[in-house]
Amino acid sequence: MLKRINWSAIFTGFAWLVSLAGVVVLLSFINIKKQTVKCTDVKILIPGADNFIEREEIDQILREDQGVLLGRNIENINIHKIEKKLQSNPYIAFAKVYVEMDGVLHIEVKQRQPVVRILNSSGQDFYIDNDGLKMPISSNFTANVLVATGNITEVFGSRVDTLHTKLANDIYKTALFIKRDTLWDSQIEQLVVDQKNDIELIPRVGDQRIILGNADSLEKKMTNLLLFYKKAMPQVGWDAYRTINIKYTNQIVCEKRDSTAIARKRKTISSSDSLRIQQKVADSLIKNVISDAIVEQTAAVVPKKTEMKTAEPKKQEVKAIAPAKTEIKKPVITAAVKPKEQKPAEKKPATSQITEKKKTNTKSAAQLKLEREKEIRALEKQYKTQQN
Repeated sequence: MLKRINWSAIFTGFAWLVSLAGVVVLLSFINIKKQTVKCTDVKILIPGADNFIEREEIDQILREDQGVLLGRNIENINIHKIEKKLQSNPYIAFAKVYVEMDGVLHIEVKQRQPVVRILNSSGQDFYIDNDGLKMPISSNFTANVLVATGNITEVFGSRVDTLHTKLANDIYKTALFIKRDTLWDSQIEQLVVDQKNDIELIPRVGDQRIILGNADSLEKKMTNLLLFYKKAMPQVGWDAYRTINIKYTNQIVCEKRDSTAIARKRKTISSSDSLRIQQKVADSLIKNVISDAIVEQTAAVVPKKTEMKTAEPKKQEVKAIAPAKTEIKKPVITAAVKPKEQKPAEKKPATSQITEKKKTNTKSAAQLKLEREKEIRALEKQYKTQQN
């Protein structure tokens, strides 16, 4: 008779009863502890770089819903109510509230992450987060995400809601795909919906519109566009096409830009750059005029040097040339020659010829100076008209 008793089942049941009794006793001790433990501190954790909601706003929500928490018994704080209140905020996706035995109340808040900003046709402005839910614009923080504009009919109500139109869902899927890819996240900066309800991608590099159509076969379309970028664009140039149509899954249709329009496209120059260029041109013109005048003046002085070479020996020639190099406008060649001339009166006409040549040379130098001043005035007048 004793052999038929299942002793293993009896021992298992007894072990479960002991464990259950231990849990009951432990919970009773915890309940007693909660009645005596008071809230000593409130720690709020908001991970992430976005700051749609601040700690001060959470403190205000807690004060409005629970009042003052510090110094209150832990038993009198409704943790589940705090979680529901925080999750009702349009910028909070998830909230976790728990209390430690030392009386510290912990609040962990996860913010919602927007992927695209919508500017619809009626003028409303709102975000779509990574869960496909609409969220309002914050006055505290502006997210660096794609902007979608154009013929968008999706509207935003007074509360967080799902997307209602297929176009809005396509925009959300496209923005989410671009955000997850580092290459396209750097290349695409805006989405535009045209009158045909086709989604167009506006790139940062290249002056063309990429017609995507809808979000069907999105990965295949973007792969084809990447191959086109790698093989075709380096050969034809980034400004060769006006539109790149990838709305058809297995082909890319491009519309070329007019070559004359590309040739007429000029590089933009700032006002400071244009003034600097005009100044350089004017300075170069004035320098050319002055250099030409100096060349002419030195050419007029050269005959004097040749005449002195024929009239005087080589030693006196060096002495006569040295003053001419140092001062061109007022040559003192005759002053250096006269004391050494002890020859008969037959060569006096030569000195008179030299003085006469001096007068003609001085007259020619004065005329050159006047002409140079006139040319400089004309250039300055031309420069002022260019600046005006």
